[in-house]
Parts: sequence; structure tokens; C-alpha cells
Amino acid sequence: MSIPEAKTFWRLLEARVAATPDAPMLIDEHDACISFADYHAAALRAAQALHARGVGPGSRVSFQLPTRISTVVLMGGLARLGAIQNPIVPAYRETETAFCLDETKAQILIVEATGWRLDEGGLRERVGHDFVLLRDRDVGIERAKTDAPAPDPQRLAPLSPPDPLLPAPPVDPAAVRWIYYTSGTTSRPKGARQTDQAVAITAAGLVARHRIGPPDRFGMAFPFTHVGGLINLIATFLRGHCLVLLEAFDAEKATTHFARHGVSVVGGGPVFYAAILAEQRRHPERKVLPAFRIFSGGGAPMNAELHYEVLREMGGRGCLHGFGMTECGIICANDVDDADERLAETEGRPIPGIELRIDRSDGARAEAGEEGEVLLRGPAVCRGYVDAAATAAAFDDEGWFRTGDLGFVDARGYLTITGRRKDVIIRKGENISAVEVEDLLYGHPRVADVAVIGLPDALRGELVCAVVTAMPGLPPIGFDEMVAHFRGARVMAQKIPERLEVVDAIPRNATGKILKQVLKERFAGSVVPSVARA
Repeated sequence: MSIPEAKTFWRLLEARVAATPDAPMLIDEHDACISFADYHAAALRAAQALHARGVGPGSRVSFQLPTRISTVVLMGGLARLGAIQNPIVPAYRETETAFCLDETKAQILIVEATGWRLDEGGLRERVGHDFVLLRDRDVGIERAKTDAPAPDPQRLAPLSPPDPLLPAPPVDPAAVRWIYYTSGTTSRPKGARQTDQAVAITAAGLVARHRIGPPDRFGMAFPFTHVGGLINLIATFLRGHCLVLLEAFDAEKATTHFARHGVSVVGGGPVFYAAILAEQRRHPERKVLPAFRIFSGGGAPMNAELHYEVLREMGGRGCLHGFGMTECGIICANDVDDADERLAETEGRPIPGIELRIDRSDGARAEAGEEGEVLLRGPAVCRGYVDAAATAAAFDDEGWFRTGDLGFVDARGYLTITGRRKDVIIRKGENISAVEVEDLLYGHPRVADVAVIGLPDALRGELVCAVVTAMPGLPPIGFDEMVAHFRGARVMAQKIPERLEVVDAIPRNATGKILKQVLKERFAGSVVPSVARA
């Protein structure tokens, strides 16, 4: 597989419309469906409305909208004008949203006409410059009526022929057109500067490794304003398959909606895989997703056993879990033909457009199988951050980006992530990977979800604390049982957690990443009995 020819968003869309204009492109949770030609017309109409509001090449436009057809239409309209887009996940509140607006110097913020949860006054107080607040209806993308079987053609079609005064479509695929903010789970979010070219490379890698084509229906229940939304949008331009959207994830609703529309590929992360698997277990008499082929995602570590559970109970090829981040949406991906051991235990091989290396803690290049920090470079990587200081800290003089993730590459080129550089618990000078401990504990039959954190401890420096949820219908694991489970796995004593906390749910952000800082703040001050260890 080679890197695709560099093209802009708009050129990729036009090529798809020319190839399959009437093929379904988007289906929403109300069963409204539009084709590629419909989408092209709707995006042009949005471009006209936006241009009338002063939006043009280089305009900085933020938007905070749910996963709807209208949101995707807005992205197309802004892309036609060559604006710089800053999609903001709906979970952000006034503080995080204001940070994004401030740093990007956004001139316009677009939100939904009804349902937007933020306080406008509180938001403006936090932003250091003035900006125009528009509602979706102001720019011609108001949501279709929920009782309509399909979007109103008059609402989607241009009100008139394309405005001859519209600027020419952008021509440079390497220009920065998107600013996506990192999840900010441990510090202030950073705005990654993305290009059409970089995102198209990652989209091409995804569809090639997962063999996605026109017959597939791709189920999306994560925020479209995440970089994964753009990757999957451009993927539809490349392959001509259909995206089936859901505004908010609910396992029962997702399986019903996805089954009705023949979804074969479900995107997301391990938290989504596990929830849909649990829904399958609730209905052992039938396949909750009859057309299911694979789970496709990344963004958070996956326990190896989850792949085998999905394989046994849902079929298909199980979990094709990869490695990606806001700065580069798809870094590594497995292939549908890879052995189950690799699907379960590795993140796959780097896609074309990614050069990857592992550096040991002493700065030397790691050998095959040797752990170190993952670095990458290439045209699929973002063009740094909005904050120049953050760019300087993350990229070296040769263009290598330090991911902050720890891992190793085996002799065949497959990457395994072992943890985060900042997710290492240092107990009496011994480095303990939180991910490794999580994987071990997840293997217990009564543990449904797990997060392992380090907590301050006067004796040890840090102690290992396991936070778990119980498998539905089963009693939670006890402390002594947990210790016995680890001892049975024959691991070093330092890796056995000194504390066990059972919770109803483990906090996660909108993309499924565990909010470990929230857990650390919650449990750092409390004292519970623990077992003495070396």
C-alpha cells in the first residue's frame, strides 16, 4: 500500500460524487439518509450561508455540535471555503471551550440552536477576545425534524446556483485547515494543527488494513468533533461506504440502530467494544449485530482477552485495535489477515506515511523487543501545536515527535504499547507499568473494568492502587482474591496492588480515555488496610 495522492478535502469529495453520486453516505439515528450528491449540495448551501456571514479562506471557526448529519455538512461547507476549523467535543464546558477559543483566536463559534449546555456569559468572560456566536440554523444546517424519514430536499439543496462570488476552493492539501485539541486528561489540552493531506493518509491506512469498502456500513457513536470523525469522513470519500451515526453512545440503542442498518464495522475504543459485548451477552439467543465484521478503533489501551471474547461471542475478526492520537489519528493498525495473537496483543504495524522508532531511557535507539518511548515522523503527523512552546517540547530538530507512550517493536515490525511515560508507578525506585497490571487484573472473571493508579505513599514513594468495577450480576472481587490472582499469575510482588477500590463506574472522557487524575484526587487522601510487600 502506498501513500495516496495528496488532495484537499473538497477535491476528494468531488471525486467521490463523480464516482458514486447516489450511494448512501450518512444515516443518522432517526434513519434520515443522504447520498454523496446530497451531501455535496448541502455543503455548498452551507458555504453560501457562511460566506454571507463573512467566512472565507483562513477564517478561524470553532464549532461545538453533536454527531449529526448537519455537523458533517458544516464541516463540508467550511472546507469548501478554506476556513481553519476547530471542532470542539460537546463534553467540554466553559473553561475548556474558552481555552480553545482563546488559543485559536476563533472569530466565530457555531453551536446548536437548542440543547447547547454552556453559559454564554460565563464563556465570554473567560475568552480574551470578542467572537461571534452563531446557531446552526443561522448557517443553513439546522437539524432535520426527528419525525422525517429523510432530510427535506429543499433544506439540503442549494437555495440558488453556487454563488459566483464564492472564493475558489482551496488547492493546497498540506495547508493547516484543522485544529484538534488533545483530551487534556492530565494537563491543559494542546491544539494539534492538522492538514487535509495528513488526515487523508491516516484514512487510507485505516481502510486498507481493515479492508473497508462500499458494502460496509461503519457505525459511529463517538463524537464526530473528535479527529476520528474527520478520518472516517475522508475514508468515505476514499472508499464510498456509508457512515451510520449515533449522537450519544448507549449499548442497547447502538446495537438496535446499527443492526437495523447492517453495520459491519463499529468504530470507537475498548469501552465501546466491551459495552456492545455485554449487550450480546444479554441476548445470547441472537446476534445483536448480524452483519458484524470488526471493531475498529484506538485511543486507549485494550486488554488482550477482550479480542478473544469478541471473537468467540460475536464472530467476525474480533477487535482490530490500533494506535493513534490527536496528533496522528492512525499510527499503527493491524490487518484483517493478521494472526489472532497479534490482533490481541499488538497495535499492528505503522501505516504508510509513518516512520516509527523506539528510544530507550538513555536516549539510545532500542533493539527489537526492547522497551522505550515511541517516536514518529512523516507526512501523516500533525504540523505541531498552536502553542509554539509545546511544539518545541514535543518535536526534535529532525522532526521526530515524542508521543510519551512506552512500547516495543518486535522483529516483524508490530508495535506493542506498554504504558505511558507518565503512567509509570515508581514504587521504591522500581518502575511498574500501570497497563501491565491492568491487563493482569482484567483477566479475573469478576472484573468488568479496571484502572490502575499510583498514589503518594511515605514508605514506598508511590503505592499501586487498583480501581475496578464488578461484572454485572456477580459479586465484586475482594482484596485477598485479587492478591491470590496476581500470585497465581507468578508476577513480581511489586506489581501486586496494595489497595483495591470497587466503584460503580470508572470515569472516562468523551473518547473513552480513563480520567486517572480524577481517581487520584478521589483516593489520594483516604487510608485503607493494605498488605505489606517488599
